[in-house]
Amino acid sequence: MSGSRITFLDGQSGQPQALERVIDHVRRQLDGPALETLRAARRPLLAGIGASYAALAVPVEVLRGHGVPAQRVLASEIEDGLRGFDTDLLIGVSQGGRSSETIAAFKAAEGVPTLAVLNVTPSPLGELAGLTVDMGNEPDSYASTIGFTATVVALDLIAGAIAGRADDPWDGIAPHMAGVRARAAEVVAALRDRAARCVAADCVASGASRVSAEEAALLLREVPRMPAAASVTRNYLHGEMESAGNTLHLVFGDGREVELARSLSSAGHLTLLVTTQDVDPADSLGVVRLPRTSPSVRVVLETVVVQELVAALSDERGVPIESFVFANDDTKEGGVDAADFELASPVAAA
Repeated sequence: MSGSRITFLDGQSGQPQALERVIDHVRRQLDGPALETLRAARRPLLAGIGASYAALAVPVEVLRGHGVPAQRVLASEIEDGLRGFDTDLLIGVSQGGRSSETIAAFKAAEGVPTLAVLNVTPSPLGELAGLTVDMGNEPDSYASTIGFTATVVALDLIAGAIAGRADDPWDGIAPHMAGVRARAAEVVAALRDRAARCVAADCVASGASRVSAEEAALLLREVPRMPAAASVTRNYLHGEMESAGNTLHLVFGDGREVELARSLSSAGHLTLLVTTQDVDPADSLGVVRLPRTSPSVRVVLETVVVQELVAALSDERGVPIESFVFANDDTKEGGVDAADFELASPVAAA
């Protein structure tokens, strides 16, 4: 396979089996020479842009949980070098390996070992890296489905290798994904009409699930073109939630998030809660129940819910999923592929 384009809906359908392939592929790589380099890292710095940056909250959570100092930065923050950062391994993430900001960061990273986490190989970023871990050139949609969840899987496995984790949590992921998608489809069907009329969305989470909130905000903007923002739970409580009004609220979590979802919905604001807790749905409150899993697996399952939501809203709002408006040709080395923008945009044509 060559990392070719598929539709968003095809990505959803094939995702469980694709992730099983990715898990096997990445595990094999981490049994090789990469393991020694990763085990030696004590101060990893993780960089990416867009959805790749969002995914980096997973390894940060895993590493800090094992006592390894780690932080994520936007790749554009280190385009001029690593001054001010105390790191012994720069990990850069770019699914296609062509993100201009991450490439610039690797070019500027003098004297520090580099690891590129990629789906597509070969790639410009991979050629710059001292070490690469790839996901096997899995076909992906332009608004990423498989590519994003595969990145979460790979980053969790890499973080586990750095931390010396004894095992990983990914066995049995495919049936979990299928079950969650079926439950999400039922819940989303009941609220999609009202959700499609909302003017904006707030996506709220804490811990590793910050990945899900950030990815949800990005996909809501990319797919049904709904203005959206991601917030950390405790920060959201400190004033950000006051702007609620004809807004969709997507809340991920089991702790304070449950009461937040109830508060928002009881005030009449449409809320979708994604949780492992046994929470009853109510007026203005939809609930998707997740199985209890590790935080990283949970992020993948939360992303399955998000994908189901944005696909339904895209259909309800009459926005073709693959129709992007802006082709910024300075975000990818070599420019953008015109084939990614073949579908006419209703907004651009108006």
